[in-house]
Amino acid sequence: MKRRQIFVCGMLMFGAMALAPDRAVAQSPAVQSAQNQARTVWYFYRVKWGYQEEFVRLYEKNHYPILKAQLETGRIVGMKSYVPTYHGDGRADWTFAVELTFASADAFYDNSGAAAIIARLYPDQATFQREEQRRFEIVDAHWDVPLNVVDFR
Repeated sequence: MKRRQIFVCGMLMFGAMALAPDRAVAQSPAVQSAQNQARTVWYFYRVKWGYQEEFVRLYEKNHYPILKAQLETGRIVGMKSYVPTYHGDGRADWTFAVELTFASADAFYDNSGAAAIIARLYPDQATFQREEQRRFEIVDAHWDVPLNVVDFR
């Protein structure tokens, strides 16, 4: 009985795909990034215990203005920051996250305007570099997660 159910389900899925071959359920990153649509990325940070407030202060002072300037230019079209309500079990937990939505895949990959923004916003480059170095010294882990939409049409 189980074999028959699996066979029938498989045939139904195959038939649905044959009737609508242009509707992919999930796209590979290469296919999706070629499309000129908004691209969302989550950036996660796990800050060393006891340094969360310092990290957030340095992020707000030195990195947030760069992202805000890119929001004003249209490279970024959405931006949110998060902290968890509770700390987790410590295996791969994050303590600070940022969700950025780029105008397109091209905008996501083209960071060429960032240097000019940094130079304009931070004329004292020595202080900026020192504080950015400190921000990453107190980070235990950092990972980026570019997201691919699964289209269930």
